Amino acid sequence: MSWTNLIVQTSKEDVDSISDCLIALGAISTSIENTNLNQNNEELIFGEPHNQAQQFWENNTVQALFEKSIDIELIKAALTSKFNSLNFSSAASDIPDQDWVKLTQSQFSPINIQNKLWIIPSWHKIQDKKAINLILDPGLAFGTGTHATTHLCLIWLLKNVNKNLTVLDYGCGSGILGIAAKRIGAKKVFGVDIDDQAIKSSQENAKINNVEIIWNNTENKIDYKTDLVVANILSGALSVIAPILAEHCNTQGKIALSGILKSQEKDIKKIYSKWFDFNPSSIKDGWVLISGTKR
Repeated sequence: MSWTNLIVQTSKEDVDSISDCLIALGAISTSIENTNLNQNNEELIFGEPHNQAQQFWENNTVQALFEKSIDIELIKAALTSKFNSLNFSSAASDIPDQDWVKLTQSQFSPINIQNKLWIIPSWHKIQDKKAINLILDPGLAFGTGTHATTHLCLIWLLKNVNKNLTVLDYGCGSGILGIAAKRIGAKKVFGVDIDDQAIKSSQENAKINNVEIIWNNTENKIDYKTDLVVANILSGALSVIAPILAEHCNTQGKIALSGILKSQEKDIKKIYSKWFDFNPSSIKDGWVLISGTKR
C-alpha cells in the first residue's frame, strides 16, 4: 500500500490550526519541524516539560500522511479556502509501503568516537571488542550520539575521566554521557534531569550497559560535588543554572558545557567566568564545547 505525503509551509501563528485541520480532513498523522532545520538560520527553541507551553518556529513545515486513495487536490483546496490569507506552498509526494522498523533502524549506524568508544544500536554487532562499546537505542530522551554536541562531550570525557574522579552529568537525557563516563572508568557517576522520562531512559540504558549510576530528578535535593561536571543542554538553560553547576563542581574540578552555538559562546563564557578559567573551545558543525577549571 502506498501513501501520499502532503507538505505545507506556514508561520508559527497558524501551524497548530493547519495541523488540526489536516487531521480533520483525514490525515493519518502530521508532523511539524523547523523549515530551516540544519541551515545557518536554524532557530533554536526549547521549553522545560513542566513550565512552558508548546512553541513553534517562525517558519514551519507541516507534513501530513494520507491514504493513497485520497484526492489530494481537494485537501489542498480545503486548506486554501480556510487559510487563504496565508502565503504558504504545498507539495504532494507518494510514499511506498515498506518495513518502517527496518527503515528507521537503517538511519542509526554505530558511531565511532576517536577509535576508542563506540555507540551501537542493539540491532548492530559490536565491531571492535577492544574498544568501549555503549549499547544505546534511539528513544524518548535526547542523546543517541548522533548530534555534534554529544560527540564533543564524549571526546572531552575520554580526555578527562580516570578511575580517581567523580562525574556529574547534568541534564542527562538518555544517560549517554554518564554511562560513557562510568565505562571509561570514573570512580562514581551521578546523573540528573528535570524530566522523569529522561531519568527512566537513563536507568534502563545504564542497566543494559551494566553500570551503576546514581540518577536523580532536579526536584530532589542534590548536595554532592564532583570532580568533573558535564552539561549538554541549550544555552538558555546553561545561562540560568550556572550557579548550580558551579556549586556542584569541586575546587580545581573541571566543567564541560555544550549545546552552545558559536554565536553564543562569548555570552556563556562571560556568565561562567565568575567561577571558571577556560580552555580553548572545541567546535563541531557550528556547535561549541566550552571547558574550564574551577578556581
